[in-house]
Amino acid sequence: MKVTLIDSPVANVANIHRALRATGADVTLTSDPAAIARAEKLVLPGVGSFAAAMSWLDENGVSDALRTAVERGASLLGICVGHQLLFDDSDEDGTRRGLGLLRGGVRKFTGAMPVPQIGWNRVYASAHPLFAGIAEGTPFYFVNSYRVAGADAEIATSEYAGAFTAAAASDRVAGVQFHPEKSSSAGQRLLRNFVEAS
Repeated sequence: MKVTLIDSPVANVANIHRALRATGADVTLTSDPAAIARAEKLVLPGVGSFAAAMSWLDENGVSDALRTAVERGASLLGICVGHQLLFDDSDEDGTRRGLGLLRGGVRKFTGAMPVPQIGWNRVYASAHPLFAGIAEGTPFYFVNSYRVAGADAEIATSEYAGAFTAAAASDRVAGVQFHPEKSSSAGQRLLRNFVEAS
């Protein structure tokens, strides 16, 4: 299966590229809006600042290309900050709009827990194809200071300073807050589920 990986400068592209190739995917790494707009299966990675990542998408025509691809019926998986970018907005560094492909807002963790969350945390998923073959409560690897809570399209939750959305999906758009490329066999299975989905 062909997968187009967005070549973003604010993302851990190399590790995700290797993990996707390990699933057997034929991976194209690109930041070309025309190629992105006509892709059938896309992965949007991201690390660091929501604002910096969204600025890069907008300034390089990638945000519009992603919306075009989704409107054409492409499948899209956002990872970490890439997951957050799928939502309506974030309050990191002031309010900033996102891609608006999923409903919800990205907010900073509050409470007594250390921020950012760094490390393994259990994920509790609904019966969604993205989590096929992955046991309930399987740990995945997180690095995040911000999260979406109670998203309309929530398909998996985790607990850190309260419950939050670990994964969301609507139609052919999905996002995971954790890093599947750093999450051992469970993360590899999730990526394979995405790659092999029709």
